[in-house]
Amino acid sequence: MKSTKGKRYTVDNNISGTNNVCCAVADSGLDVHIVHLGTMGVYGYGSSGGEIPEGYIDVVLPGGRESNILHPAYPGSVYHATKCLDAIMFQFYNKNDQLRVTDLHQGIVWGTNTPQTVRDERLINRFDYDGDYGTVLNRFLMQGGMGVPLTVYGTGGQTRGFIHITDTTKCLEIAMENPPKKGERVEIFNQIAETRRVRDVAQMVADQTGVEMKMVPNPRQEAEENELDVSNQKFLGKGLNPTTLESENGLFSEVVDIVKKYKDRCDPKMILPASYWNKDRAKACEGMDIEKHMKN
Repeated sequence: MKSTKGKRYTVDNNISGTNNVCCAVADSGLDVHIVHLGTMGVYGYGSSGGEIPEGYIDVVLPGGRESNILHPAYPGSVYHATKCLDAIMFQFYNKNDQLRVTDLHQGIVWGTNTPQTVRDERLINRFDYDGDYGTVLNRFLMQGGMGVPLTVYGTGGQTRGFIHITDTTKCLEIAMENPPKKGERVEIFNQIAETRRVRDVAQMVADQTGVEMKMVPNPRQEAEENELDVSNQKFLGKGLNPTTLESENGLFSEVVDIVKKYKDRCDPKMILPASYWNKDRAKACEGMDIEKHMKN
């Protein structure tokens, strides 16, 4: 969303990559199961007025005919749009070449270690907090660890899905061990543990670290407030026992063990927004001194 060049690259890279993988599998003649790590963003972040099902939704067509179809796409960014196009691509290759595909609609991943990576410091996972790749929770954790105010975009009423990295790896394991059979439609899982409002997540970090929240203009084009009621019964039914942000040794250990330990490596300027999603958002943020907001 940073530039037109970036948008073109994202579409060219993501869509061509998915098509190339599907073509390779179809040409190989092998019985390959494709597991795609996608995003909850395919559903969009409006207020649907009900629970978002896992990939498919019951509808009544003209004439009273009932059907179960792929959930309508409502992407909020170019990246999310490519994930929607991926979903259509999978539907085509599943129908045309009988490819076996599982599509995982994943929420925001938090945490840096799994039981395996915690064994050695060299195995620690990425902790992106910057304006391009950083997640909202990582930004708050880094700001909290550094003792500077948490910058909440807009009202903070955006509701998003979250999942711990350990649960992400468990979900991948479950998906691989439960592939759809040949001829069955694309399997879709909603890969989240919980949903939270951004301002509530910020308050949790503020309570843990003693820093304050500051609302700043939103560089993104998105609803200021939204509900997000999501079904994740498939994974729960297959044994997932998810970690939540309030789980013991969850969020707090992230602050203490990771952020404070490595905060000397942080470049505070990288925390600032780097992408304005359209001209209106850029104009709304003109003159905004977020660096000033981040000072005590």
